Amino acid sequence: MNSVASSHEARQQSVRSPSGAAHARRGFRGEILHHDFALRRNGYHLRIVPPHGPLRADVDRLIHRMYSWRGLTPYQGHDSPGQPIQTTLVACRGDRPFGTLTVGMDLGKGLLADTLYRTEIDSARSRGGQVCEVTRLAMDPEHSTPETLAAIFHLGFIIARLMHGMTDSYIEVHPRHTSYYRRTLGYRVAGPHLTCPRVGAPAVLMHLPLSHAETQALRYGGSTRTNSRNLYQLFLSPTEQRAVLNSLQGRNER
Repeated sequence: MNSVASSHEARQQSVRSPSGAAHARRGFRGEILHHDFALRRNGYHLRIVPPHGPLRADVDRLIHRMYSWRGLTPYQGHDSPGQPIQTTLVACRGDRPFGTLTVGMDLGKGLLADTLYRTEIDSARSRGGQVCEVTRLAMDPEHSTPETLAAIFHLGFIIARLMHGMTDSYIEVHPRHTSYYRRTLGYRVAGPHLTCPRVGAPAVLMHLPLSHAETQALRYGGSTRTNSRNLYQLFLSPTEQRAVLNSLQGRNER
């Protein structure tokens, strides 16, 4: 289950991107993304977190602090056999992480959300869907903004949808947060209120067709509109999205 708090900041970005990377959607290959990738924005940057090392430890501490502050049981452990392939993203100011989320993709061993909602997620699988989930979302309210939340969700979308061809995204949230995810990203409730064993709190499953996210990102990304109800307007522009995708794909082709 996930916890979010944020406010607003101006947008600006610079992507380190090698030339010659193909711009094409790929089927999921299960590759591990290079951890030297960085998406630089206005006063912060987004990175892919390696499985071990100081940055991973800092992210774990951030999650523990944010979840404990809200009275939740912090997540325990990382990737392990039987779990989905996971890519953890982090937003940092300097060396200080202040936001993180993890994208988990089903390689045939399921998602973490299957613990409570296997029947609901199987409905997408039965239609040929490639399913993924957003987990371990934590944003420090002292430093986060809607723009940083949009940026980290957009990077997760690029990895799941444009790199690996995922079709359906799921997220377990506290029931009181469902209206926020519905309003800002287009998620819809897909399962009943239950208790999430990983955080020891009420949860509800929400579902987002990634075709919808793709359309919204292309329509609103880089927009000058100021409708705070739509996080897609704070996404990268289509040109910036292509640069990020090329950078990620180019690093994996080395």
